[in-house]
Amino acid sequence: MANYVVAGTGTTTTALIRNPHRKSSSAAQSSSHLALHFTQNRSYLRRTSKTFRPIYASVSSSPAPVTKPDDLVDSILSKVMQTDRGVLLKREEHKKVAEVAQELQRFCVDEPVKCPLIFGEWDVVYCSNPTSPGGGYRSAFGRLFFKTNEMIQVVEAPDIIRNKVAFSLFGFLDGEVSLKGKLNVLDEKWIQVIFEPPELKVGGLDFQYGGESEVKLEITYIDEKIRLGKGSRGSLFVFQRR
Repeated sequence: MANYVVAGTGTTTTALIRNPHRKSSSAAQSSSHLALHFTQNRSYLRRTSKTFRPIYASVSSSPAPVTKPDDLVDSILSKVMQTDRGVLLKREEHKKVAEVAQELQRFCVDEPVKCPLIFGEWDVVYCSNPTSPGGGYRSAFGRLFFKTNEMIQVVEAPDIIRNKVAFSLFGFLDGEVSLKGKLNVLDEKWIQVIFEPPELKVGGLDFQYGGESEVKLEITYIDEKIRLGKGSRGSLFVFQRR
């Protein structure tokens, strides 16, 4: 309670002033209820923390499957067969062949030029550059007249290589172009072959023309079934044993 004098009247007025720092009974009860509720929640958390425990699980990631050389060999052969030795492939398909060849290179034997598996008869089943094997006979213009029937490379011990391209001229006249070369080992992977002038046989004709030629080839993979090579200009070759 407080007494106030109203100015000019001399009258004393009594007023009831509520203390702002004093809580009402309802507010006190509410605060008490909240405190009790908070205390109960803390007690509940302490009890449940003893009940629940973290669970740890380890997940072991299985290693990526390792592709076997045999699978890669089958893959590259499936991509190049029935493609006229790569002529019919599109750019993206050539790229896929190169990717498989790159994978196979990881499994190549040490010093492949010394591996006895290089000897024997091989079919040239693919070349990334159609004119690399066969020269002009395999160019876009040459293929209009010469249909390639066989493309064979024979590697004879110790250092002889024979290349042969068998063709059909205008679809009915058979012929072949052959080259004989001497193999020189440059290092553990690279070989050089110096070829004599090519020999052409068409019908009853048989003659040599042109001059000597030279190629360099890196052996990037070899096994009992296939041999991969890369020319000095980057052409990729796939040979399949006959």
